[in-house]
Amino acid sequence: MMTESHLDFLEPTLSLESTLQELQLHNFQVDSNCLGSEVSQVFEQNPLLPGVILVDCGELIGSISRRRFLEQMSRPYGVELFSKRPLKVLYNFTKSETLILLGGTSIVAATRQSLARSLELIYEPIIVQIEPSVYRLLDVHQLLVAQAKIHELTTQLLHEQTQAQMIQTEKMASLGRMVAGVAHEILNPVNFIWGNLGYLSRYSQDLIRLVSTYDQEIAQVSLDSTLVQQEKAEIEFDFLLQDLPQVIDSMRMGAERLKRIVGGLRSFSHMDEAKLRATDVHECIDNTLLILGNRLKYGVEVVKNYGDLPLINCYPGQLSQVFMNLISNAIDALAEKTDNTTNEQKLNGILAKQPVTTNSWQPQIKISTAVFRIESSASLKSDDWVVIQIVDNGCGIPSEIQARIFENFFTTKPVGQGTGLGLAISHQIVTEKHQGQLSLRSQPGVGTEFEIRLPIVSTP
Repeated sequence: MMTESHLDFLEPTLSLESTLQELQLHNFQVDSNCLGSEVSQVFEQNPLLPGVILVDCGELIGSISRRRFLEQMSRPYGVELFSKRPLKVLYNFTKSETLILLGGTSIVAATRQSLARSLELIYEPIIVQIEPSVYRLLDVHQLLVAQAKIHELTTQLLHEQTQAQMIQTEKMASLGRMVAGVAHEILNPVNFIWGNLGYLSRYSQDLIRLVSTYDQEIAQVSLDSTLVQQEKAEIEFDFLLQDLPQVIDSMRMGAERLKRIVGGLRSFSHMDEAKLRATDVHECIDNTLLILGNRLKYGVEVVKNYGDLPLINCYPGQLSQVFMNLISNAIDALAEKTDNTTNEQKLNGILAKQPVTTNSWQPQIKISTAVFRIESSASLKSDDWVVIQIVDNGCGIPSEIQARIFENFFTTKPVGQGTGLGLAISHQIVTEKHQGQLSLRSQPGVGTEFEIRLPIVSTP
């Protein structure tokens, strides 16, 4: 029995994840009792056919490449020996190891296995198993051409990623310079207000004391103080005495908070730092929380469990960017779960024809820090590490995409809401710039935890 030879795919469109079953596969298998002359005729009619697949009662035996078949036929007495005999005779005579791969094997992995064969077998065709008992033949030349195309795609993608990352880096640097300039301009009037609040407080206390003295003197003389009493009643003098110090204290608190926010912006804007600096990690986290205060004030509880940390050598601006990305992602996850919970409660209320009940779940971000000591290792820069954990109780990350979460341009957010670079850049800053570690643990529906480990003694 002989199966017709043809190509399953003529013009494959390849991607980085393409597999063998997307390539040009030859469907040519014969029964082992088929005569060699019949196969010879098929080879003459199909000059691109790389070989033949041998089966016996539907079971795979192996394959004979076109090269080996013609080589044996061209030898003295080869035609007389094999053309009138079953093909299994030729197969047993030229029997060699056959590479069999599943159709779902990636082209990159298949090329690696094919090139790992011995030199005499490196150009032998590959048997591709599409389904149980369904086999196709792949020409190694086609495999190498496909690998070359994937290499071109990879090079192009790396170029695009590099360009995009350069644009993002330049954008962040420009934003940092702009923020630094704005923060500097804001800081001058803030310092002016802050510096004069002390004087205003003392002057107001002096004036209040003077007025109280006048009030006592007027009460001791027998003068008609009707006009004074009327004026005091009109301006609510007693309330003014109590409220004025509180107003000044509120101004002081507002100026202090504004000063801290400006300080946080200035710290965050140092994105292009060239040298490591001794930095308080807690100050970086607090500055980031200040900047994100507008997004955190809508019901998100921030729990800080700070340990006793030493100063570490790092790039504080870049580290602040990591905290910004991780905390922003946590806020997005909490917002998504809040929307889902609200919609579910409304739907349940409508179905049950009852008022919407308040769920006991509350959005929370927990930030913990500690010093972690590991056993000494020659591959590590330090034995003592600072560990920062940022945990949210949001919607979590599906397990099937967790392995890709730090890839460039990979995002789960809708189009226009995410660039796919935030976590990738954060991973690069932690691992490459600080020789640290950034890991992820997430359980769908429960929450996500990002853990940062930074060596206490770091080198550039």
